[in-house]
Amino acid sequence: MRTDRWKSMGKISRFGGFAVASSKENQQQQQQPTITCTTFNILAPIYKRINHEDPSCRESDYRAYWLARNHRILDWLLNEMSSIICLQEFWVGNDELVNLYEKRLGDAGYVSFKLGRTNNRGDGLLIAVLKEYFNILNYKELHFNDFGDRVAQLLHVELASSFSQWRNSNIRQEILIVNTHLLFPHDSTLSLVRLQQVYKILQYVESYQNDFQLKPMPIMLCGDWNGSKRGHVYKFLRSQGFVSSYDTAHHYTDADADKWVSHRNHRGNICAVDFIWLLNPDKYRKLLKASWSEAVFGMFKYLVRRASLTESDAFAFLKADNEDCITYSGFCEALTQLSLTGHCHGLNDEEIKDLWLQADVNGNGVLDYKEFLQQIWNSTAPEESDDNKIGEQDDVVNDSQDQTIGFCVKNAVLFPPEVEKGRWPEDYSLSDHARLTVVFSPIRMPCSQLIC
Repeated sequence: MRTDRWKSMGKISRFGGFAVASSKENQQQQQQPTITCTTFNILAPIYKRINHEDPSCRESDYRAYWLARNHRILDWLLNEMSSIICLQEFWVGNDELVNLYEKRLGDAGYVSFKLGRTNNRGDGLLIAVLKEYFNILNYKELHFNDFGDRVAQLLHVELASSFSQWRNSNIRQEILIVNTHLLFPHDSTLSLVRLQQVYKILQYVESYQNDFQLKPMPIMLCGDWNGSKRGHVYKFLRSQGFVSSYDTAHHYTDADADKWVSHRNHRGNICAVDFIWLLNPDKYRKLLKASWSEAVFGMFKYLVRRASLTESDAFAFLKADNEDCITYSGFCEALTQLSLTGHCHGLNDEEIKDLWLQADVNGNGVLDYKEFLQQIWNSTAPEESDDNKIGEQDDVVNDSQDQTIGFCVKNAVLFPPEVEKGRWPEDYSLSDHARLTVVFSPIRMPCSQLIC
């Protein structure tokens, strides 16, 4: 195992008390305050195989191995000193490792929160922020209580005095940060579970904002999403106005699905699954339930197309026997045949009824062919927009509007660097995931006033 060559290849550095991109061009620019966010699945020792001929042989059985690897991980993190650190597969079940992270992060000026998966799975999440950058306003935990025992963390913070240029103004300087690790889709039915997990996260964030009567603020969703840019989760988040920070920094579009990777899974496949999503408060958002329905209908369309069915075939598939319209019973039966319901991981009765209400806009209890095309087959998908220019925004707003902070993306890097070219280096053994770090610069912006 070679690790020395990684020590000199960092692309994000500390400069003048703030984390900035280390290119000559950026160092020549006038220094401006920034924050950095790192997400990293650190591969829990209970999952790391050390003998491919014996899958039951795990790193967790060899203290010297997992202790040395996690010291190296911490060395990386503390060398980089991101303002925000989100870790997945954190081994919460081992007190020695937990104490190690809490001690070293605490000594470096971080406050951290950990959360184990339900049913004593052994691993979980850790989120840490630098105390000099943030005041902690609230911390919440979300238990999905579904297949896979997944969880999420929500941290509500306020920018500290480091960002004093707006300290005496009426501009709110709060951020919501979410850390999560979605279910791995071991089979096609579990893709729906991952979509439901994201829906639960967004519902929880929305409820939190409503319960505390919070006005729009930037939201960062960090973690291992176990799905690529081609997947339903990606499209769902894009439909809600979120942008992938890494893709934004590199001017990649939604169609650029193979430019980079961040994970080599246990099957040997490489894919891009680690994201830091950003939603700025000036973005108009669709109703969440409408986006959810579109996402499920998108999954329906994908499944019927995979079976080589055309749109007219799909309409016939949904129809009741010899009728000209789709009825609720026919709709339910079709969902069952596509394995979207009828099992423990499927849609429940309330979710099916919500989907039907979204489709049956006139409330007459049936869908004709035109309604099927409009509401199910051609339901709105995310389109390319000016979101790709989020890194180029000016700090200019209309003073008559309620103002808050948002963020523009200044830079984003993945380590090891080969993954940025779509390759996985064989001599990288720190984890089976790359580490993603994004540099954000705060800017003033108006709050969105409407949800459309």
